[in-house]
Amino acid sequence: MKKILIIRFSSIGDIVLTTPVIRCLKEQLPGAAIHYLTKKENEPILRGNPHITKTWLYEGDFSSLLPELKAEKFDYIADLHRNFRSRYVCLRLGTRSASFPKLNIRKYLAVRLHLDILPDVHIVDRYFRAVGPLGVKNDGQGLDYFIPAGDEVADGELPETHRKGFIAMVIGGKHNTKIFPADRVAELCLRLGRPVVLLGSAADRPRGEEIREAAGDLVFNACGRFSLNGSASLVRRSVAVATNDTGLMHVAAAFRKPVVSFWGNTVPAFGMYPYLPQGPAPLLAEVNGLRCRPCSKLGYPECPKKHFRCMRDIDLEPVVRYLME
Repeated sequence: MKKILIIRFSSIGDIVLTTPVIRCLKEQLPGAAIHYLTKKENEPILRGNPHITKTWLYEGDFSSLLPELKAEKFDYIADLHRNFRSRYVCLRLGTRSASFPKLNIRKYLAVRLHLDILPDVHIVDRYFRAVGPLGVKNDGQGLDYFIPAGDEVADGELPETHRKGFIAMVIGGKHNTKIFPADRVAELCLRLGRPVVLLGSAADRPRGEEIREAAGDLVFNACGRFSLNGSASLVRRSVAVATNDTGLMHVAAAFRKPVVSFWGNTVPAFGMYPYLPQGPAPLLAEVNGLRCRPCSKLGYPECPKKHFRCMRDIDLEPVVRYLME
């Protein structure tokens, strides 16, 4: 029996994007034990995954964790993070390992010189390079997300107007230049005229209230009300999802939802767009032709050019049409 360790410390979306690798390892290597090393705060993402034998949690200190990992005597390590920390673990464990191409130089040139040199390859397919030496291949079945029993949001926690169907709108994000502006979200809600559930963290709740006050009672502000898995359960119950480039976008793809994703300072060409090989084609809402875009591979607190046209100029007509269909 092979014992395999997968390493991916963060973040929510990146971990969800590793789930095809987890599944294919388990299904294509009969009897294999799949272990996963991640940060403690990300444990809920993997808690319900039946393909994982054991989850190891990093809390900022390797002093006690590394001896325990070494005692497992792993046969192989799939480094799906490829940073200093993950390489350190591979080195200390002294086990055969492989990683994937991060394309950092190409991304840098795309941002600084706006060169169109990025390959048309999703990061999921790049992740599979790390398990290629084991003969494991992508099965084309898409992403997984498993919600543990007890983490579901009950009907009674939603307004009556939203219990027979709603559109989920993910308004959060780590960087402001990847967040669709509140006034434009409110405009979209008004044009839809259908029940909408706003999803995000507690930090996004004030923005959610701003949107709700502008768009009316058909908008339910669920930001900060539920756990990550609770929010994921609302994504699963939705009829469609409109989202920033953030973790719940990939959760929506795991549930094969129709997805509209808003793209600001980053671009889908980075290979992180909704991965839906078995679902409806996503709508990538972006403003093409801006000379200043992409301006970062991550994001900024505010638009460096001060105009934020990459988000403010997105045409809502195709968005409304897609979500209503």
